[in-house]
Amino acid sequence: VQLVESGGGSVQPGGSLRLSCAASGSRFLFFPMGWYRQAPGKQRELVAGVTKGGETNYADSVKDRFTISRDNAKNTLYLQMNSLKPENTAVYYCNQGGTRGFWGQGTQVTVSS
Repeated sequence: VQLVESGGGSVQPGGSLRLSCAASGSRFLFFPMGWYRQAPGKQRELVAGVTKGGETNYADSVKDRFTISRDNAKNTLYLQMNSLKPENTAVYYCNQGGTRGFWGQGTQVTVSS
C-alpha cells in the first residue's frame, strides 16, 4: 500500500487548505482512514478519522473547522481545513488501518502571518 499526500503549503491565519491522500491498491474501501499531525517537539496526534462506513471523529481542537471525507471510487482521502490557526502548523500524515497500519510520507502545513 502506498499513501501519497498532497495539498500542504503555507497559509495565513484564517485561511484554508485541502489535503488529499491517494492510496494504491484495491482494498481502500475496507479500511478506516485518518489524518494525523506532528508538530516540532510534539508527539504525533490524531486529527480526524473516518471509518469504512463513513463515520467520522475529530480532535476537539479542530471540530467545526476541519472536515474529513473519503471517495472510495477514487481511493482518495481528504481533509478540508478552514479557519486555520498558527497552532495547526505541523506535518500532516495520511494513515490507513490505524497506528499499526500504513502511513504516507507527510505534507507540511504552515500557518503564519
